[in-house]
Amino acid sequence: MGVRPVDRETGWRPAMTMFSPPVRAVSPSDPEAVADRLLDASSRRSYDSAVDIDWDAPQDPDVFYLPVEFVSLYGTPMWESMTHRQRVELSRQEVANLLSRGVWFENTLNQGLLRTMLYQDPSAREVHYALTEIGDETRHMIMFGRGAAAVGAQPYRLSTLEARVVQWMPVAYRGVMLWVAALCGEEILDDLQRKAAHDPAIQPIVAQMFRIHTAEEARHIRYAREGVLRRLERSSRWERFVVGQTNGIAGFVLRRIMYNEEVYRRTGLDPKEAMRQARANEQVNALRREAFQSLYRFMTDNGLMGSIAQRMWRHYGFLE
Repeated sequence: MGVRPVDRETGWRPAMTMFSPPVRAVSPSDPEAVADRLLDASSRRSYDSAVDIDWDAPQDPDVFYLPVEFVSLYGTPMWESMTHRQRVELSRQEVANLLSRGVWFENTLNQGLLRTMLYQDPSAREVHYALTEIGDETRHMIMFGRGAAAVGAQPYRLSTLEARVVQWMPVAYRGVMLWVAALCGEEILDDLQRKAAHDPAIQPIVAQMFRIHTAEEARHIRYAREGVLRRLERSSRWERFVVGQTNGIAGFVLRRIMYNEEVYRRTGLDPKEAMRQARANEQVNALRREAFQSLYRFMTDNGLMGSIAQRMWRHYGFLE
């Protein structure tokens, strides 16, 4: 099967199907109508990385794999001491780390959705969309794994402790927590990837992966937000309190995803000093705080941002 041609001006490969006119808005209290809309969008705008990405395209060794201002050490004293090729290599390793971590997050989300379906009507359109999303996420896992190989980096594996923790994460994905966990894992990284996808200065193969991912994640974020609103209509005060106070744990998880000593070790840097400078890097931290703002407003507006959670998000660098 051949690769779809690239638009010479935008660098974007066309979708598998044509766009249709916008569908009218529906209430989050009508899950079947929401699911119908999302299923329709999925049928019109879904991608297959096997044909929508030119995996064999050459990569310029002098071109960054992330926008330069997104690289964790950008602007630090260590950055100033690095050669151009070292900086490019750091961006390559950080992309490989992001893709590798994305695989396990999609894995846990799929498990959470599947567990929820055990108690749902298999003929419901809401369940059909959940299965469609699982299909999207499975394709993303393949794309991320193939992407790490394509950029020429070894994938980053979870440690034994991390793997054990991750195995238990889907058990906690119940009720409102399932949808909040999905949003925490998707919205912040989606915002950063959306900005990176349109940067003409990064490697085209990475930009294409980000375009595909953000196009499909837009549906998943809508689905998760609707899930939060729908579940809140019948959730107990205790459930809202627990979710509102504990969602800050996601800040810890996201920081673990974004900073990895092994990334710096593979780049030939002092990992501990690099980690120290990266975490203190105000230029990059400001970008991540900006990426969190939309989710923060949504959570606050719906009574899901408790004082403990706010302190955790602030401690891990996502709030001022």
